[in-house]
Amino acid sequence: MNFLQKLENAQNLIKDSIKKYPKIALGCSFGKDSMVLLHLTLSIKPDILVFTLLSNTEFPETYAFIKDMVIKYHLNYTEYSFNQREGEKCCGKPKVEMAKLALKDYDAWISGVRKTEGITRANFELVEKKDGLVKINPILDFAEVDIWRYLALHLIPVNPMYTKGYRSLGCSRCSFPEENECETERAGRWKGTPDACGECGIHTHSLR
Repeated sequence: MNFLQKLENAQNLIKDSIKKYPKIALGCSFGKDSMVLLHLTLSIKPDILVFTLLSNTEFPETYAFIKDMVIKYHLNYTEYSFNQREGEKCCGKPKVEMAKLALKDYDAWISGVRKTEGITRANFELVEKKDGLVKINPILDFAEVDIWRYLALHLIPVNPMYTKGYRSLGCSRCSFPEENECETERAGRWKGTPDACGECGIHTHSLR
């Protein structure tokens, strides 16, 4: 499937999902994939509810970037924050609980996950339903190069941390820059731990 076909499929899936699920929200981390998803979705529904889940361990650059993007795109935006104690594993249960809170009044949400970003996502589907909540993954088939191509074509801003060598960007505890070009895209997440290349929890746990 070429880039234009992937793009058309993503647009059609977003349109169909918005029509089918009036109570739908967009989950946005404001990473590179989320910025593509955000741009695509806003072109179809400019007033869609956009929510993000932030811990107290985010990079300062991430907070500043989000603030700028909320203003730039006039977002209908809600931010959910959770705190992690020193030495405590980032993400996991606190993030899952915040996601449940964010989505308690919604029937569906749109997510920016991609199959090729990590082995844990290889079997994800375009539309997933778990415990009554539907998750839509419009850019699931996009490769990393498709993401950067879309960002470049539409002059979409990205978090400045990408200029420092990060490929998969989470918080300051779980994200590390690329060390060599042979690494997989998600190799910098939870590096050197049993959770290396893994998930934060919101895409693998029930949010109901």
